[in-house]
Amino acid sequence: MELLDVGEPGRAQVRLRVEAIGLNRSEAMFRAGDYPILPKLPTLIGYEGVGVIEALGPGVEGFALGERVCVLPNSRLGEYGMYAERAIVPVRSLLPPPPGLSTIEAASIWMQYFTALAIVHVGRAGLGDYVIIRAASSSVGIAAIQLTRWAGAVPIAVTRTNAKAATLKEQGAQHVIATDESDLIAQVNHITDGRGARIIFDPVGGPDVDKLAQAAAQEGMIIIYGGLSGEPTVFPHWPAALKGLSLRGWVASEIWNRPERFSRYRELIVHGLAGGHLKAVIAKTFPFEQVAEAHRYLESNQQVGKIVVTV
Repeated sequence: MELLDVGEPGRAQVRLRVEAIGLNRSEAMFRAGDYPILPKLPTLIGYEGVGVIEALGPGVEGFALGERVCVLPNSRLGEYGMYAERAIVPVRSLLPPPPGLSTIEAASIWMQYFTALAIVHVGRAGLGDYVIIRAASSSVGIAAIQLTRWAGAVPIAVTRTNAKAATLKEQGAQHVIATDESDLIAQVNHITDGRGARIIFDPVGGPDVDKLAQAAAQEGMIIIYGGLSGEPTVFPHWPAALKGLSLRGWVASEIWNRPERFSRYRELIVHGLAGGHLKAVIAKTFPFEQVAEAHRYLESNQQVGKIVVTV
């Protein structure tokens, strides 16, 4: 780690006094060199959080000194850096915090909900649909459970062991499958009376996509939004062909890079938080001095919900 003078904001930028940082798995992968964007060392890191504006760059309108804002993670990793006491960020990334949330909660919401909205935007989840949510205890997994229930569909949380089963059910999962302790395909067939899951939401990829395809319903959809397995993702030809499956990649920028979509779904998230359909779930907070420990905890997979670092 190097100490840097943050300097003054440039055109269409602001300088923030950072208050809280939402951690994302992509940042751990970026740090380790396992992300599609490789870091150019020395690099900045971090792109989601909350801060107070203390300097405005040229051309900035609609924001004021002293205003508390959320930072949407819509920049490239390494381009800006929220792991800081003070940070320069682009004005395009600023949003007002949703009403009623604490600073820590406001630092946790945007990446998880915009990512999990694939279930609604692409999958068109609706009444009675079964939705498999892999890595269900992650912040995106918890968001996916909430959005699935709000849509009237049935969330099936998939995790490795039953250690988190009770907690996942408390968070809204109607079924939990522990893949190290039971057969995924058999369990899904039992839960769905043999029909399979119409939507599968997966951040892992790799060879297990073949099993997911076997657990899918006729004309179902597998949405892959990550590559946590670190292995090549197979194309499950025969299950896909015989069932007419769709396999779909997804990143949250499909929403925030489209102004109309972004506006619509941002309003949906704020409405869901206000109405209690959505709720920020904080797994653990760490002080800024323990950001390395926060990353170790993130990579341990012990958490249920979002990890936030406070500054």
